[in-house]
Amino acid sequence: MIGCKCEVCTSENPKDKRLRSSILVTSSTTSFVIDTTPDFRYQMLRINNTKLDAVLFTHPHKDHIGGLDDIRPFNYFQGTPIHIYANALTEGCLRREYYYAFEEKKYEGIPNIIMHTIDETPFMIGDIEIVPILVWHLKMPVYGYRIGGKFTYITDANRIDDNEKEKIKGSDILVLNALRKEKHLSHFTLGEAITIAQELKIEQTYFTHISHQLGLHTAINNELPDGICLAYDGLTIKMK
Repeated sequence: MIGCKCEVCTSENPKDKRLRSSILVTSSTTSFVIDTTPDFRYQMLRINNTKLDAVLFTHPHKDHIGGLDDIRPFNYFQGTPIHIYANALTEGCLRREYYYAFEEKKYEGIPNIIMHTIDETPFMIGDIEIVPILVWHLKMPVYGYRIGGKFTYITDANRIDDNEKEKIKGSDILVLNALRKEKHLSHFTLGEAITIAQELKIEQTYFTHISHQLGLHTAINNELPDGICLAYDGLTIKMK
């Protein structure tokens, strides 16, 4: 067993208990997740989620795709395949990692998937409009998403080009990665994320993909400007 004595790991504040970053998006008719982390099964059980129509991926790193196999209970109980949306880079990784789900001759009980290869063209998942936003994770292209016109979700980025920022402007809510205060090779720092949120004039921004190196939830939250705060596991946002 690996022990940890850092102040975040030993904190009694439930907002300091951080699993890998993912979100569940629902409307009256549609339910999908962005990324299936290695914690996906527990995340779904924890909120007692019983409906899943689709999975939308940001990029192919293991902490964002590692839980895909655990869509199988949704296949079983719903009696339907799960629609998967990913760019060509991520799709290729999924086909290698979960080769058994894509073989021509399938056996019972494997993930039942319908793959959709996406680019930067807007598309629909059920009744929810999705606008892909290209951001950069050092040299890796990652997709953020503007969802339903008012909500934008971006994780694992350290650069957003000006033309892609235009796709974000006008959002009511932005969720953006902010790994830690110190400079990082491929993630926005806290200061860099604050600068972007203020530049884009977003009414409410939440920071996600937070390292334990950032510090305690309450302490960091108290340092943030108005209209910006840390996200936390279990946070629910209702859009009008």
